[in-house]
Amino acid sequence: MAAPDPAVSGEPIAQWFYELAREQDGFEVELVDLAKVNLPLFNEPQNPIRQQYVHEHTKRWAQIVARADALVFVIPEYNHSMNAAMKNAIDYLHIEWRYKPFGLVCYGGGAKGLRAAQALKPSLVALKMPFAGELGIGLSTSPVVDGVFKGDEQLDTSAKALLDELARLTPLFQSRRT
Repeated sequence: MAAPDPAVSGEPIAQWFYELAREQDGFEVELVDLAKVNLPLFNEPQNPIRQQYVHEHTKRWAQIVARADALVFVIPEYNHSMNAAMKNAIDYLHIEWRYKPFGLVCYGGGAKGLRAAQALKPSLVALKMPFAGELGIGLSTSPVVDGVFKGDEQLDTSAKALLDELARLTPLFQSRRT
């Protein structure tokens, strides 16, 4: 089996956004790749709301999410929705997500991945996560070239606005998580 084509994977887009986020004052930034987290299809015997995890992969995932104050999900659009790996990763946890502001960077064809964002938002809002905004990237007009994604001025400005909104929301919700 061949390695994923970086032109259609989120890695170059995530790397671009990560670099912009590192420039943002007030954030410690961590890039987490779900492919490396490697969660199997949900296999915990208890409901995640109980936080009685038995598998090491779930415990590691819970630690990653718990240490975050805010999150930005970089998601592709497949078949007018989010990918299964993202939904599975969300469903593994419950309490760890609460009151953490989130943003979405989505990518795809003509709809720029925005249908994936629309599919994911209800699940995250149901987990009491405040929405900070979204950024859609159309790969037909902003392609990955030689494994690298470079946002144009408009995308960079929109990404920075999303980060600014996360910076405004995060302190408002930190006290609710304790």
